[in-house]
Amino acid sequence: MNGITVIVTYQGQSRFERVQQALLRSPFVRKIFVVHPGGFKSTQSLCKSFEAPSICEGQLWNRLIGQVRTGYLLLIQDCAEIEWGPGALERLIDAAETTKAGMIYSDYYELQAGRRLEHPVNDYQPGSIRDDFNFGPVRLISVAAVRSSLKKYGAIADLSHAGLYDLRLKVSTDYPLFHLQEYLYTKMAGTNGPLPAHDSGKREGRPVSEEKHFAYVDPRHQAVQREMEAAATAHLKRIGAWMKPAFKDIPAPGLRFPVEASVIIPVRNRRRTVADAVHSALSQKTDFAFNVICVDNHSTDGTTKVLSGLARKFPVLKHLIPQRTDLGIGGCWNEAIFADCCGRISVQLDSDDLYSGPHTVQKIVDLFRSSPCAMVIGAYTLVDEHLETIPPGLIDHREWTDDNGRNNAVRINGLGAPRAFRTALVRQTGFLNVSYGEDYAMVLRLLREYRLGRIYENLYLCRRWEGNTDADLPVEKANRNDAFKDKIRTLEIMARQTLNRT
Repeated sequence: MNGITVIVTYQGQSRFERVQQALLRSPFVRKIFVVHPGGFKSTQSLCKSFEAPSICEGQLWNRLIGQVRTGYLLLIQDCAEIEWGPGALERLIDAAETTKAGMIYSDYYELQAGRRLEHPVNDYQPGSIRDDFNFGPVRLISVAAVRSSLKKYGAIADLSHAGLYDLRLKVSTDYPLFHLQEYLYTKMAGTNGPLPAHDSGKREGRPVSEEKHFAYVDPRHQAVQREMEAAATAHLKRIGAWMKPAFKDIPAPGLRFPVEASVIIPVRNRRRTVADAVHSALSQKTDFAFNVICVDNHSTDGTTKVLSGLARKFPVLKHLIPQRTDLGIGGCWNEAIFADCCGRISVQLDSDDLYSGPHTVQKIVDLFRSSPCAMVIGAYTLVDEHLETIPPGLIDHREWTDDNGRNNAVRINGLGAPRAFRTALVRQTGFLNVSYGEDYAMVLRLLREYRLGRIYENLYLCRRWEGNTDADLPVEKANRNDAFKDKIRTLEIMARQTLNRT
């Protein structure tokens, strides 16, 4: 091993000086590549300047790889100020030598308000192809693996925003990205750096604001997302998981349904909001018969009493209490879709949320009637508990395309709301009995074979309040959620690879 070359992004002279001094003390550092937008100068012979608008630019990375003369690259995101643990760089290098991985990354500490907090990260799976995967601020990259991958799969794409993402996907095709479950360093306080949308690799943990969480559907970031989609699509083609836009016809349901549509509301302990959700469903104006199925998952806060009273008053409200006590949200959906009272179309409404008006269900069913799609997904607006719009407002998923949406869906974190399904089709597999990602898994499963219909106008109000299950989460819980969705993607990729081989 002939040492490492460090890549840092310039974030101002004072911070850079501190980062540089820490690196110069290491016997392993042979060169420091400094990426900057212009104006950087250094008197250190070990430093080499690379002017570029973004660390994620494809042309930049082709230049970096071409000029590196060491066996490993150490990428430090955002010029993060790192306090290295004892033997940290040796451990990274030793793991790289042992595993022959394309990349090594580790858990780390964060120093916040004088406290050293643990920040674990996830293992990388075949389905971890989302562009916001959190590796932490430090990655050790094998130059041999990079050069081998680029020789086999071509140079890093000429992308302004997704070059680093394209490199990561190419390397991961043939080489593991190996996670050391050790806290090897501390990221010092005040070194988070900016989070521009084009540097998706800089996202270090779950965003603290809704605006960052929904950056991938922000219209201002359309160019970024097009590049990310292009890189992900190329990767799916490389690994045999890309699917052409050819869809099955919708089979005849084979049975009669008691009503045309059912609004399905799974609920547990939502006494504050469930009545509003039910009234929103009951107020729908349609040219067909529908009902509302509320699956009450053994609430203990008075929700059951609220629903019992409403069901006595409104016969179209079906208040179901499962016999089982081990159901997640997906299990509650199964209780509804397999119930005799369920309609031909199953329409989602969360117990926290509301339809935006009285014609939501009608518009959804109209699209099912006119389009051969297995599911329909609308657009929604984020609101607070007082129903005031909060950033980023309307989430309409206009990144969707009929030609490539089924492939891009494996990359992105969600596909929108409200979601509606042909009941006969979702009965074939049922929902996963979990309370996170069950909807995403079902959409991916159906997209493997069928079309998705889109409605881009606002149909739904998604309320954010302190009781939401997907409000800001501790890092451990966010990691579990992210890892589970990556597992869903992994299984979906495997299923598509199998399908493409037949």
